[in-house]
Amino acid sequence: MAIVIHIDVMLAKRKMSVTELTEKVGITMANLSILKNGKAKAIRFSTLEAICKALDCQPGDIIEYVPDEDT
Repeated sequence: MAIVIHIDVMLAKRKMSVTELTEKVGITMANLSILKNGKAKAIRFSTLEAICKALDCQPGDIIEYVPDEDT
């Protein structure tokens, strides 16, 4: 997978629970789980903005591009 999501890392750094993040962002636990586990096909900028605001971080702190080994 070329895109890696680091929401768990930011949650740990901010000492915040997944439940607290879902409440602050206004998304369901299921949707946050899909995003955290790298199963999401897309993310809305408004959702990304809300996550960054809640975690006090930049988009690059939670989303990383990692080239596949075979390329």
